[in-house]
Amino acid sequence: MKYIEWKENWTEDIVDLWNKELEKVFPMQQTLFKQNSLEDKNIDWSASLLALDHTDRVVGFIIVKRWQETIEIKMNPNVAWIQVLLVDSDFRKNGIGSTLLYKAEEKLQKTNMEKVWLGKDPWHYFPGIPSEWKDSQKWFEKRGYENHGKETDLICSYSDDLSVEFPTFKDVEFRLLKPNQQKAFLNFLHTSFPGRWEYEAIKYFEKGGLGREFVLLVKGGEIIGFCRINDIRSPIIGPNVYWSPLFNSDLGGIGPLGISQKERKNGYGITLVQAAIYFLRKRKIKHLIIDWTGLVAFYEKLGFQKWQEYETYSKRLIKLRDTVREK
Repeated sequence: MKYIEWKENWTEDIVDLWNKELEKVFPMQQTLFKQNSLEDKNIDWSASLLALDHTDRVVGFIIVKRWQETIEIKMNPNVAWIQVLLVDSDFRKNGIGSTLLYKAEEKLQKTNMEKVWLGKDPWHYFPGIPSEWKDSQKWFEKRGYENHGKETDLICSYSDDLSVEFPTFKDVEFRLLKPNQQKAFLNFLHTSFPGRWEYEAIKYFEKGGLGREFVLLVKGGEIIGFCRINDIRSPIIGPNVYWSPLFNSDLGGIGPLGISQKERKNGYGITLVQAAIYFLRKRKIKHLIIDWTGLVAFYEKLGFQKWQEYETYSKRLIKLRDTVREK
């Protein structure tokens, strides 16, 4: 078996292997893989590896990320992510996965990473290991990964009847973001939700987004909340529409959802989601997904049900200088 650093020219082989193993539950599209695993500036190319058999066929791979962008976003520079680790089922139990993981962790130690998460990366595919993959969970646990609890994807499907009422709430209004509100919206995120949500919005505008993917909650002319919505026509393939090939009609996504701290507990949140549903249903979208949430009971009030569940895992990495000291 040969292990090499992953490069872009192997993309088709990697996607083919992904779909050989996962297409029935998580079908990969070339465009999605390019967006999440090629164009992300946070890929650690030295730690992202391929396993090749004697014919140079890809039989396994690992994709690793660490924060490397220079934009001023509140992200931890000492945390890394394993976006995906996959081995061809015909080649398992030969130590390939263990070797890929060991080599990747060794590279991360040399860059002084303190912790590595499974999933949760910028431009992630998963927030953890799918809950039904018990063998995978045990495999990582044996290698020092700790379970931190569950995250959930939710789904709600509607009939073809598009009659849906626009929600109202006293003293506030719900409307789609307009292009001339970009600066005000980013300022709101920077103040109220610095970090990942701010980062994702910046990337959205860089990709040419004009605003149709953000429902604003406005009070007295001031933005006090937002809810993101996605469909297959959005400039970025959102995580709640990643697996759209599984559906026979257009798929829509809802989330994240955020209300400024001073305006919480006023009942705005659920009405804001209702507004998001309204805009997506007006686009004739039948199936709606909410990804990566722990607020299951909240969304169940609006008819959403559990769809996919994930177990979250991380591992503390021992720095090389600590290893020397411990010896």
